[in-house]
Amino acid sequence: MKKILIIDDDKSVLNLLKINILNNGYTAELAEDGRQGLDLAMTNNYDLILLDITLPKLDGIEVCKRIRQKKEVPIIMLTGKTDELDKVLSLEFGADDYVTKPFGIRELMARIKAVLRRYEYNFNIDIHKTLVFDDLSINIPKRIVYKKESKINLSPKEFDLLTLFVNNPGKIYSRSTLLQLVWGYNFKGYTHTVNSHINRLRSKVEYDMTNPKYILTEWGIGYKFNDSLTSYLDEQIPIIV
Repeated sequence: MKKILIIDDDKSVLNLLKINILNNGYTAELAEDGRQGLDLAMTNNYDLILLDITLPKLDGIEVCKRIRQKKEVPIIMLTGKTDELDKVLSLEFGADDYVTKPFGIRELMARIKAVLRRYEYNFNIDIHKTLVFDDLSINIPKRIVYKKESKINLSPKEFDLLTLFVNNPGKIYSRSTLLQLVWGYNFKGYTHTVNSHINRLRSKVEYDMTNPKYILTEWGIGYKFNDSLTSYLDEQIPIIV
């Protein structure tokens, strides 16, 4: 059964969300401030986190940032603010989606199911096979990446970006297209979010960010995965979970 952590300082919201999450077949744990929520997130394993932006003790953006440094769990931000900056920052610091208060429960549950579905998507590749591009090994169904023999910790969105690229080497994606395909948003104001995620992804998979080997920039157009690399499917690489 999927376990969801809800972090919100409004008890009525916590109770409402808990009831509906339980009714939809999930389990729920609650936190009323940022520090408590961060402690729970770091010491337990959750399938998804609902995180309010405006929290006492530690704000939601900072909580999201710290979780993302250590965990790959999907995060949906809850905000009562209409400021676009909050939404941009949420996505930039690793949130998978956001919902603006007041929201409908049906909408929120649909978002939860969509994020969980995207995170678990099998990509139709044999679970025992690993895509290999030189020193980079990617097991897509298990969402595990190795650089040489060292495991790389990617956020869900970083992994989704990498998966899109390696499944389509040589194909050039504009920032707005990546935003739509990976985040599901079609809004030009968020395109620098793509740049931030690409930079973080490169910092983890590349040896030299000034001269990238895997994720290449097509100036004035967008990004692509290097299609000149030797690639193959390998069933022998040990996958450590």
